Amino acid sequence: MAGELIDLLGPHPLALAIAVAADLAIGDPVYRWHPVRLIGQGLRSIENLLRSIGADGYGGGIALFAVLALVALGVVAGAMLLSSALSVWVAWILHVFLLYSFLALGDLVHHVWRVERALRAGDLAAARSAVAQLVVRDTDRMDAAACRRTSIESLSENLTDGFVSALFWYALLGIPGLVLFKVVSTMDSMVGFKTSKYLRFGWCGARLDDVMNYLPARLTWLLIVLVAAVLPTCSARKAFAIGLSQNTLFPSPNSGWSEAATAGAIQRRLVGPVWRGGKLVTDLWIGDPCDPEAATHDDMRCAIILIIAAGLLAALLAGSALLLVW
Repeated sequence: MAGELIDLLGPHPLALAIAVAADLAIGDPVYRWHPVRLIGQGLRSIENLLRSIGADGYGGGIALFAVLALVALGVVAGAMLLSSALSVWVAWILHVFLLYSFLALGDLVHHVWRVERALRAGDLAAARSAVAQLVVRDTDRMDAAACRRTSIESLSENLTDGFVSALFWYALLGIPGLVLFKVVSTMDSMVGFKTSKYLRFGWCGARLDDVMNYLPARLTWLLIVLVAAVLPTCSARKAFAIGLSQNTLFPSPNSGWSEAATAGAIQRRLVGPVWRGGKLVTDLWIGDPCDPEAATHDDMRCAIILIIAAGLLAALLAGSALLLVW
């Protein structure tokens, strides 16, 4: 039984290819029983329980991870065993479905392109509304150029934690590794805040997220460099140098690698003035100081092509590694 379960949950190159293709083609539909949404609902229920018994410090955050991970892994293992009792094909379809559900590049690309379509139609209000779903900023201050820069930043950052990291942990540990990564990622997004309520309780999730994205973030930087070397309008040299030198300008130890590399690759400056709650929180610019600010349709298109190509290269390498193991 244990061996059969390991085979059902282990990484598979064909499952990876199908899931990546589905993610890029379909995106990530929003529905009530989405696996990530279920993890989030479980997290909130466990958090409320822990806080009700006074476990709202560091220990409570560690307990949150332990309980949520055990529940998520248990549910997935149980569902896989139940489906295999029906048919090995049902179990395999469930495997592909879970993998597809935990990849999040296609939906983000589709959303970013909605921003661009709105801007091309001259509808700045619609573009700002779409950008507001990507970041927590005062979008009412954004012009078209700022909307594009913010979209490119979000796309490049999420290439790491929404796609490359997921592929990395799936290739390494199969569905269980992917589920653990999504548990940690969900914890970071829901409780990993430096506020009085979550500073201690969210510490575990935030630190685990840093650990699990550490290697994938640096791999993403190198993937962007490799892709930039073959795209005619990109610079591999700048992607390498700026990714290496400017990733430390970001508060996160991981997000800066892909964002800075993207700025270098497309040879445009990113970020700029960021307003939140009516206050200017940063006026940081990343990229070569001699390059212009990212502002045009061509800049957005170049960034989208770069990120999709880097994602496909990541999937190709992960699939090739799995084929070698097979």
